[in-house]
Amino acid sequence: MSFSVQLLWLIPALPLAAAAIGALTPRGGRTLAAGAAIAAMLGSFVLSCLALRTALVDPSAHLTHNFTWFAFGSEALQLGWLLDPLTAFMCVMVTFVGSLIFIFSTGYMKEDANFTRFFCFLSLFAAAMLGILVANSLLLVFVSWELVGLASYLLIGFWFHKPEAAAAAKKAFITTRIGDLGFLLGLLWLYHATGSLLFYDNGAGVLEADTLSLLITETTLGGLAVSTAIGLLIFCGAIGKSGQFPLHVWLPDAMEGPTPVSALIHAATMVAAGVFLIARIYPLMSADLALPEAPVNALTIVTAIGAITALMGACIAVAQNDLKRVLAFSTVSQLGYMMLALGVGSWVAAIFHLLTHAFFKALLFLGAGSVIHAAHHEQDIRRLGGLAPKMKLTFATFAIGMMALAGVPFLFSGFWSKEAILHAAHAWPVSQLPLAFGLTAVVLTAFYMTRLVAEVFFGQPRSHAAEHAHESSATMTVPLVLLAVATIALSLLAWPTPWLAQKLDPLAHTEAAHGHGLMILSIALVGVGLGLGAWIYLRKPRTSADAADPLESAAPSAFDALARRLGFDELYAATFGRLFFALAKLADAFDRLVWGGVVRAVAALGRWIGVVNQEAEDNVLNAGFDSGSETLRTGGRAYSATQTGDAHGYLLTMAVAFVLLVLVLVIGGAR
Repeated sequence: MSFSVQLLWLIPALPLAAAAIGALTPRGGRTLAAGAAIAAMLGSFVLSCLALRTALVDPSAHLTHNFTWFAFGSEALQLGWLLDPLTAFMCVMVTFVGSLIFIFSTGYMKEDANFTRFFCFLSLFAAAMLGILVANSLLLVFVSWELVGLASYLLIGFWFHKPEAAAAAKKAFITTRIGDLGFLLGLLWLYHATGSLLFYDNGAGVLEADTLSLLITETTLGGLAVSTAIGLLIFCGAIGKSGQFPLHVWLPDAMEGPTPVSALIHAATMVAAGVFLIARIYPLMSADLALPEAPVNALTIVTAIGAITALMGACIAVAQNDLKRVLAFSTVSQLGYMMLALGVGSWVAAIFHLLTHAFFKALLFLGAGSVIHAAHHEQDIRRLGGLAPKMKLTFATFAIGMMALAGVPFLFSGFWSKEAILHAAHAWPVSQLPLAFGLTAVVLTAFYMTRLVAEVFFGQPRSHAAEHAHESSATMTVPLVLLAVATIALSLLAWPTPWLAQKLDPLAHTEAAHGHGLMILSIALVGVGLGLGAWIYLRKPRTSADAADPLESAAPSAFDALARRLGFDELYAATFGRLFFALAKLADAFDRLVWGGVVRAVAALGRWIGVVNQEAEDNVLNAGFDSGSETLRTGGRAYSATQTGDAHGYLLTMAVAFVLLVLVLVIGGAR
């Protein structure tokens, strides 16, 4: 069965329709809201599979359907749909993982009073993300991009009665808007330079050779190619959405939302959007590589940001005690790996890791949700412990996710996608520093995930909640099992059999590896991290929630710095926060004293004119009119006094008047 690209819009439209149903469903309509959301996601999954089948017929083709949105003068703004393997694989992943998260949510959120509203927001979020994936227009990507930001604000702040959740939602919204401003500027510049925002348009699209040749021949300040400048501006949006340094600060705080939201944001949707965007516009980002004299390449900046983020996120995760925040900083680090892969020239490796990460990170977050739900919303790992025998299925599936994230060979898909990135970094001719950062993060990732599993599942229960925890219901554990199976099954798409790479980019270099030495080194580093974590946290498990962390005892200053996230929040509060607060006070004073003064002066002038007008009306116009009216009334009364209705009187008056007239005429004639 062939899938027409003209029907691609149905994939995001189904969840959007479910969001509309959820918005109109009263609180009592839980089954309708959840059923519509899950059915819509499953329907989109089926359509995505059909689209993937069509896209794989000719992986090198970009199937498009463009249409005019509206015309202004002689110009027409076009939108469109794009079907290629990148779109299709991403749609399958988002809809599959999203469906499992939706099903998990029916159990996790069953006691929440706003159950129907939650599924409305989930569906809106999924629809917006799928809109990004199917778009053949950067404008349509941006519209969906902003809808993702809105939906994330609604979901992170879903429990807005908690001040922390409300603050986290605002922080996420504002921080990502900073990056989105750069995205918007890049979009406007690209339209100004090319007259189009379509990716592919029969040779006239912004990612096609003729347009790219034009963009790299034009330069801006410092000899920077226009393609580089536009690419870096769009990359700002990816930095914000994908939690890259220095805009990573919102992502850990997003854990204030319900755990299914954390899984959806951190696994399959929002944070993946930035990586997908750079992969989608990769021809634009890499266009300046044809200019050896260019002062800087866009991908070099991407590499630097990715390497810093990968190492920084792994370091901070080592010292976190909140279960979900450990996973959140893990996400920051893994997204850094993906950006690093993009920067060193392997967008295929980046997407491969994005796909594998979506499954095992969703598994880890939903596993964390199962733990939190069973432990009565306790998520401080110091107050958990001993859950392995109480929650055998959750523990087993969480352990699979943990090993995939840590890069345990060879069964787990995370190992292969991580290896693909490391080999791409090793082959980068510019520098080996990103590889060193990536290898260091390998050790740290294995270490902090071992610490997490040891603190949560081993030892003795360290709180009443942990003591009385029990396995979650089937609605929560079945998605865990399916994600665990998928995490292992994705190894079949791994680098040694580069089927996925060939389908994503038939022209890509897909050799198994650049030598086995790097793989052996990577495996050894994973072993070091696992062994060190086990030696520190399993050899002598924590006996009480108040006991100091062994790392904290060994290096209190360093541990405290990492626990405080290296002070980025305090730094931003002391610099940008104070600056913007001062600007806000200045704007407030300017508004009150200047604009308010002008308004008050205009108001006073208006009042004075009103008083003058009233005085003129009362003392001049009205007085003159009243005086004239009184004269007329007096004359009228005098005249009316003569109108007695007595005929004899009238005749007498006429006779007297006649006599007087005769006398006047006689006297006048005599003169």
